[in-house]
Parts: sequence; structure tokens; C-alpha cells
Amino acid sequence: MLDMFTQNINPYYLQVANLLGIYIILALGLNLITGVTGQLSFGHAAFMSIGAYTAALLTLKMHLPFALSLLAGGCVACIWGVLIGFPTLRLTGDYLGIATLGFGEIVLVVFTNLQITGGAIGLAGIPRYTNVFVVYLLVAITVYCMYRIQYSRFGRALLAIREDEIAAAAMGINTTIYKVQAFAIGAFFAGLAGGLYAHLLQYLNPNDFGFARSFEILNFVVLGGLGSIPGTILGTVVLTLAPEFLRFIAEYRMMIYGLLLVVMMIFRPNGLLGGVDLSRVIKRYRSKRLERASARSISSS
Repeated sequence: MLDMFTQNINPYYLQVANLLGIYIILALGLNLITGVTGQLSFGHAAFMSIGAYTAALLTLKMHLPFALSLLAGGCVACIWGVLIGFPTLRLTGDYLGIATLGFGEIVLVVFTNLQITGGAIGLAGIPRYTNVFVVYLLVAITVYCMYRIQYSRFGRALLAIREDEIAAAAMGINTTIYKVQAFAIGAFFAGLAGGLYAHLLQYLNPNDFGFARSFEILNFVVLGGLGSIPGTILGTVVLTLAPEFLRFIAEYRMMIYGLLLVVMMIFRPNGLLGGVDLSRVIKRYRSKRLERASARSISSS
């Protein structure tokens, strides 16, 4: 059934759709760290690379099933998130950004020099298990998890830390533990996305996970609106598809791409859906519909 569906779609569009889904998972993980908790991280691509190499090596060397390799990739990235989170999350603002940037560069150098990862040449021959069904199933699970987290007591504590960390600590919130937990969850989803990426492209190169990739993911979150789940998804869709739509003017593509970002930041400085709570909008729409329906029933009677 899936084969019949995919055979009727242009492989280029299918590849873009798969990458878009993977980027959405990545961006939602970073949104929890940066958008909801307010911790600036420039090392998200490092967790993606850890998940990607872990999943790929487990599949190649130990012949683990795809699902287990993905889960293991996410778990290893999560463990590194905890290990890095405890010393770095005591920092704030620019210092935290620099520390996470340094972590990303260290991971890049390690993967470039390890023999098991193929070094600078890269790791090839990874079996292609990722397909559009798996990607969007995991996107749906990620969106559900993020909503459950953000609107839980834990999520409200993270928002309190973002708004005023000193006040949150004064109210009895252990800010370090909460920040590390958010960091670990974000890292887990980055590792999961990395595993999907590895089994989609069938080749990994350490240079694919440098600072530029971390900055790209951060752009998705900022453009969509910090802390907004639908905004993060929209930002990812816009910034992933914009370069594809602008291919017919390839020479000016990056210039127009940059101009679009500047214009959006001028007219929507909080992001495309920053400050917009879609759940409240939907509730308001439903209540208005109920009011109209009740008014019609009263007038007809």
C-alpha cells in the first residue's frame, strides 16, 4: 500500500517531504529548550549527529532492527543532553550559547577523527529504512508529546523559568533540574530525527552537523515564534520550502531568502505565530458557533 502511494509521487517531492518532517521533529525539540524554557542553544545539530551515528552504527554493525536503532539514537543523545546540561545550564544568555556552540564543535571534531564513523570521508552504506509513513507518524507523536509537556505542570514551570528564573526559583522550582530535563527531552527528539536522517540519506558526513545546521534549526523556531508549537511547524515549512520554490532564480535565491527573513522580522518580530495561542482561538470559535446555534434554535422555537 505504501509502495503504491510512494510510486505515484515524484521522488524529489518525496525526499523534500521526508526532510521537512525530520526538520519539524528537530525544531520542536529545540523549541522546548529555547522557546519554552528560554535557554539559548547553538548545539542542537550535535545531538542530531549523535543520534544519527548511533542509529546508523547499530544498524550496520550490530544489525539491530530500525525501530530499536532509532530509539537507541534518541536515548544516547538524551544521555549526552543530561551530561552537558548539568554543567552548562548554570550559565545564562550568551555564555550558555557559547558553551553549547563549543560542545557542537567538539562533537564535530570527534566524529571527524573516529575510525568507526568513517572519519572525514563519512559513513556510507546505511540501509534506507526511513519512509514518509514513519517520518510523519513520528512527527504526530512529537507534536502530541510537545503539547502534553507544554500544557502540563512541568511545562508551566518551564515557562515560569523563561519569564523570570529568579522568581521561579523563589516559588520553589528547582530551575537547574527543570532546565536539564527540558534539555534532555529536546536532545532525545534531536537524536530521533538524526536516526531518521541517517536512514534516509544512507550517508553521513560530520560536516552536515556543523554550526550552520544548528543555526538553521534555530531560524525555524525564531521565525515561527518562540514557544509556539504551530509556529515552529510553520516556520520550518516556510524556511524548508522557500529555497526549493526559489530554485528557478538560483543566482538570487539566497539574497531573496535573506530579504524575506528581514521583512518577516520587521513586520512580525515575535515570529509568524508568536503570541498566538491556537487552542484558545479554536475554543473561541467553537463557543461562538455554539452561541449562534443556540440563538437560531431560540428564534425558530
